[in-house]
Amino acid sequence: MRHYGYVSFASSPELEQPQRVQTENDRIRPVLADAAESARQAIVDLGEGGVGEYLGVTAEDHSAATHRFVSDLPGYRGWQWAVVVAAPEDADTATISELVLLPGPDALVAPEWLPWDERIRPGDLGPGDLLPPRQQDPRLVPGYVATGDPEVDDVAYELGLGRTQVPSREGRLDAAERWHDGEFGPDSEMAKAAPSTCGLCGFYLPIAGSLSAAFGVCGNEFAADGRVVHAEYGCGAHSDTELRTGAGSPQFEPFDDAVLDVIPQEPQSTD
Repeated sequence: MRHYGYVSFASSPELEQPQRVQTENDRIRPVLADAAESARQAIVDLGEGGVGEYLGVTAEDHSAATHRFVSDLPGYRGWQWAVVVAAPEDADTATISELVLLPGPDALVAPEWLPWDERIRPGDLGPGDLLPPRQQDPRLVPGYVATGDPEVDDVAYELGLGRTQVPSREGRLDAAERWHDGEFGPDSEMAKAAPSTCGLCGFYLPIAGSLSAAFGVCGNEFAADGRVVHAEYGCGAHSDTELRTGAGSPQFEPFDDAVLDVIPQEPQSTD
């Protein structure tokens, strides 16, 4: 951002004043609206070059307005020069307050910055990669904390055995919500078109633990094989799906591939 310390360019006799630009904001005073060429000259004096078509003027308040120009700088497609001009109530000329290069609606800008510990996305982990959990990860608790499954908790407590860490209640709820809202949840398009649900399917393998009432693993190699599916999910490969019987299908006309189709052609003109 460049500041010009209220140095006036509008008083230069070499600059031709442009015709006032009509805008939706009728509050722009003529002394501000007529300073377009002064604003352009301020960009030229900056020495960066790349000033293009005039885009218009908008009011900041009663004493200031912003003139915008297309930026023709290499690598800044869609960016705009913005020059703020100001004039007191009794001023005859406007002065340059500040000049800045800003992204326009179609500007090529960098993606939104993410902290380094939030940049890993599902599917990024590859063979040989190591991804330790975050410090104080809320998804995990020490293994001696109850898991929510009475059978597991009772045995682990009596024997003093168990994993170093187990999913916390927050971690279990987070996983359940993600699976419920995912591709194999009850609200997916596949589930809505299915004749029945996974909970009633012979290929459904319920998981152990506190999530067993709602989730299982699909054991059908032609469906969601090996994926965690919701009990209310479903697909066309349900174990109770029956093949329609009968000669032919009532939905389609019979097709004989031994019959030749004769397609008449229009005679071509000899002209």
